[in-house]
Amino acid sequence: MNKNFSFVILTFNEEIHLPRLLSSLKELNAATYILDSGSTDKTLTIASNFKAEVKVNKFENHPKQWDFALKVFDIQTPWIIGLDADQMISSELFMLLQGFKDDAYLNINGIYFNRKNYFQGSWIRFGGYFPFFQLKMFRNGIGYSDLNENMDHRFVVKGETTIWEKGYLIEENLKENDLNFWLEKHEKYSNLIAEEEIERGKKLRIQTLKPHLSGSPDERRAWFKKIWWRLPLGIRPYFYFIYRMIFKLGILDGKIGIKFHYLQGLWFRQQVDKKIKLLRKIEKSAVDIKI
Repeated sequence: MNKNFSFVILTFNEEIHLPRLLSSLKELNAATYILDSGSTDKTLTIASNFKAEVKVNKFENHPKQWDFALKVFDIQTPWIIGLDADQMISSELFMLLQGFKDDAYLNINGIYFNRKNYFQGSWIRFGGYFPFFQLKMFRNGIGYSDLNENMDHRFVVKGETTIWEKGYLIEENLKENDLNFWLEKHEKYSNLIAEEEIERGKKLRIQTLKPHLSGSPDERRAWFKKIWWRLPLGIRPYFYFIYRMIFKLGILDGKIGIKFHYLQGLWFRQQVDKKIKLLRKIEKSAVDIKI
């Protein structure tokens, strides 16, 4: 059994994805833990066939589910790798993990993988989507889930991190080949983000990481988020879409890629802004009634 790291995976009705992921990491011979949120398909059977340890917890949001996952399992290895079921290990990342030794990373607490995101069979190479570094590997007991987020999930570590630029993590949600699935999912996500932004405006949520343009990948994203929250509602989605399509060359992603950038970069952000305006209107009405 691998003495350096273990895998933790979140699932919910992932029979279409889980075999692909577990097969990609099987030869690493690492302990695998799966936190499920009530699957009704063959997910748990697949997990059992791959000899993964499974626990179940009701889903509220991704940050809280990951927080529970990191606490509920008795993980013995010094490192943890947190993955979503629609991801898989590339051959390049496999080689890096196969040669990984804890002794070689004594001054490092976290490792960023380089995500390759696919949508409806097409690699989204431009529009700011590649390279895209995600902190996915971290020291046991040091890395934790950022509960100051309501939808966007990330792990956080104190201390030094490093980036595996060629450590490609492949992400492709096959369920999103059905556009209705994508739209329904992002309608739910837009509710979570709108609620989060309202709470941030009231100082009920703060950024865990210090925003820093020249910092780690997550600190840079925190810096851009801070700017984003200051932009005018209703207009900022158009700024963002133009930025992705023109300045980040999203137009080079082809027909499917352009559809993705439109949906994720413009339509989705418009839904968020509409819901923020609605929540503010409801709150104002409630205050007026009290007065």
